[in-house]
Amino acid sequence: MGAQWKAKGKDLAANARGRIFGKLVKEIMVAARNGADPAMNPRLRLVVEQARKASMPKDTLDRALKKGAGLTDEVVHFEHVLYEGFAPHQVAVMVECLTDNVKRTAPEMRVLFRKGQLGTSGSVAWDFDHVGMIEAAPINPGADPELAAIEAGAQDFEPGEEEGTTLFLTDHADLDLVCRALPAQGFNVLSAKLGYKPKNPVDSASLSPSDLAEVEAFLAAIDANEDVQEIYVALAG
Repeated sequence: MGAQWKAKGKDLAANARGRIFGKLVKEIMVAARNGADPAMNPRLRLVVEQARKASMPKDTLDRALKKGAGLTDEVVHFEHVLYEGFAPHQVAVMVECLTDNVKRTAPEMRVLFRKGQLGTSGSVAWDFDHVGMIEAAPINPGADPELAAIEAGAQDFEPGEEEGTTLFLTDHADLDLVCRALPAQGFNVLSAKLGYKPKNPVDSASLSPSDLAEVEAFLAAIDANEDVQEIYVALAG
C-alpha cells in the first residue's frame, strides 16, 4: 500500500474500467503536447502502451492523441497539481491531480482533507522519494527479479500489486531506459509511471481496525474525485 494506494474491492467492473480509461485519456493528452508520435515521445509511448494493455478502444486513444497534440478544434488544457497532507492518524498522503480547472479542484481538495489535514507544498514531499515505478510480469516462470533489476538498471524491486508481478523502482530519469531493458531480462512491462515512494511508512498493524478503516474511507473519498490521478500514502502492509 505504501507506494501507491488502490481502492479495495472496486465497485463494479464497468465503473472501474471507465475510471481507468478516464485517467489514461488525460495522461495521453498531457503527454501528446510534446508530440503525437509515440516513437519520438517516450512519455507518450509508455502511456499509449498502458492504454492498449487496458484494452482502450482505438478511436478513444486516437481522439485523445489528437486533442492533446492540438490537432482538433477543441482546445483542452490539463494542469498537473500535487496536494500534500495527512490522512487521519497522521498518515502522510500525496495526491496527484490533472485538472482543467484548478479553481474547482482546490476547494474540493480542501473539503476532502477536512477529515485529515491539508498541508502546504513540501510539507510531506520531503518524506517521499520521486521514482520511476514499473510493474512487470515474468515472461517465464524462472525469471529472477533481482537479476533483472541489476541488468536493466533498476534501483530496487519489490512485489507488485498483482500476484506474481514485480514492481521495479528506478531513478526518475531512467524510467524509459529500464522499461526498454526489462523484456530482454525476462519481464513483460504492464505499466510504467513516475510516482512517490514513502521513506518512512506507518505500519498498518500499528493502527486499530477502526483507525485503519478511517484511513481507508478517507482515501476512498479522495479517489472518487474525478480530477485525482494517483494517491500515494505512507502506509505499509
